[in-house]
Amino acid sequence: MSQPTQVDPRGLRVVAGITAVVLALVLVVPSEPVRTALLAVQVAVFAIASFVGLTASPWALVYAKVVRPRLAPPAALEDARPPRFAQLVGLAFTTVALVALLAGSTTIALVATAFALVAALLNAVVGLCLGCELYLAVRRLSPAGA
Repeated sequence: MSQPTQVDPRGLRVVAGITAVVLALVLVVPSEPVRTALLAVQVAVFAIASFVGLTASPWALVYAKVVRPRLAPPAALEDARPPRFAQLVGLAFTTVALVALLAGSTTIALVATAFALVAALLNAVVGLCLGCELYLAVRRLSPAGA
């Protein structure tokens, strides 16, 4: 099944909100096994969104089944490529955090998680997608036809 080339920006913000809650829990939960499990779940969510597609993400499915039916149609759709790239950036940060946590480097894990949390909060609260902006900057700096 092919993934849509356009996505509902409201769904992206809901997904970012759920992601922010999960990452905040990673930072505040004192239990190392619970922290590791939450981080592993978020890594898996980012991996699914990055490699399978945005609409296949568990958090996107929550939006599609629970939130979206209660809303009017979106005023406009967005290109799916920048948010999908943003999920890849989130995957990179949370993978670093998970590997660091498993290796016993809690400080590195918490810093990487905090960076991902800030990005998710910016998207959820004000609609600023840092990964999307990075995608657009890379596209502008790439040679034509690349």
